[in-house]
Amino acid sequence: MRALDYLVIAAVLGSGVVAGIFFTFSNFVMQALARIPKSHGAAAMQAINITVINPGAMVAMFGTGVVFIVAAILGMMGAEGAVFWLYLTGALLYVVGCVGTTIAGNVPLNERLANVDPGTDEAAELWEHYQVRWTRFNTIRTTASALACVAYAVALVLG
Repeated sequence: MRALDYLVIAAVLGSGVVAGIFFTFSNFVMQALARIPKSHGAAAMQAINITVINPGAMVAMFGTGVVFIVAAILGMMGAEGAVFWLYLTGALLYVVGCVGTTIAGNVPLNERLANVDPGTDEAAELWEHYQVRWTRFNTIRTTASALACVAYAVALVLG
C-alpha cells in the first residue's frame, strides 16, 4: 500500500467517526434535551460544550481535516478523472461543510449559550432559538462528513 492509501483510510475513519458523533446529536441528543425543562436543557448543553473541548475530540475533528487536505493534495497530483474529483470533493465537503460550518455556525451559538445563566428568561428564549439553529448546522456537518467519508472510500477503491 502507498502512503496515500494510509492517509485516505485515516480520512475515511476520522470522517466516519465525526459523522457518527454529529448524527447522534441531530438524531436524538438534541431531541432529548428539548424534552426536558429549558433551564436543564441549556445547562446540559453548556456542560457538553465545555466537555467536548478535549484532545480526542479536537484531533478527531480538526486532525481529520488536516488529513483530508494532505490526502487531497497528494491524491490529486497523481489522479485523473473521477478519482481526482473524488479527492477534491471529499476534501471540500469535510473542510468547508464540517469544519467551516462548525466554526461559522455551531461555535458562535455555543458561545452565546455559554454566556447566559440557564435559569433565566433570557436563557429560555435563547435555548428555543439555539436548538433549532444548532441542530440545523449540525445536520449540515453530519451530512458533509458522511459524504466526505464516502467520496474518499470510493477514491480508495477506484484509485
